[in-house]
Amino acid sequence: MRYTYHYDSPLGGITLASDGEGLTGLWFDGQKYFGAGLEADHEEMGQGGEILPVFEETAKWLDIYFEGREPDFTPRLHLQGSPFRMEVWDILLKIPYGKTMTYKEIAGEIAGRRGITSMSAQAVGGAVGHNPVSIIVPCHRILGTDGSLTGYAGGVEKKRSLLALERGE
Repeated sequence: MRYTYHYDSPLGGITLASDGEGLTGLWFDGQKYFGAGLEADHEEMGQGGEILPVFEETAKWLDIYFEGREPDFTPRLHLQGSPFRMEVWDILLKIPYGKTMTYKEIAGEIAGRRGITSMSAQAVGGAVGHNPVSIIVPCHRILGTDGSLTGYAGGVEKKRSLLALERGE
């Protein structure tokens, strides 16, 4: 069974998804790829009833984050994707709060890990764009090679706002 929970953020509604133990999704309401992998048959939690511990933990993480502070923990994640996507998402999780990387830098890191000369930045972009757990797996910290704010499934304005929040602006 899959479960969902609604969180109201300063940037709009966020839907969380879980398999009952770990966080499997976190999307701004209506964003590109919203609910990807979420079965139509799921239980919505939080309408006055109990909620899963992972939703409580994620809401606490988001509260801290939207106060402009770096959370010192990560909710339990249950990410599912191809080995390549998982590799990209692992790199995203290691980008420090308030810092950024480019698609090209991630491609270079993966190429280095694999002992090959190059890797497609476009392939990296596809994996970043399909990240099912926005904000916590910080796909908003990825920039175009020229430093431009490109390719955020939640929208460029939300990306700009998240980066500004992390920089204390």
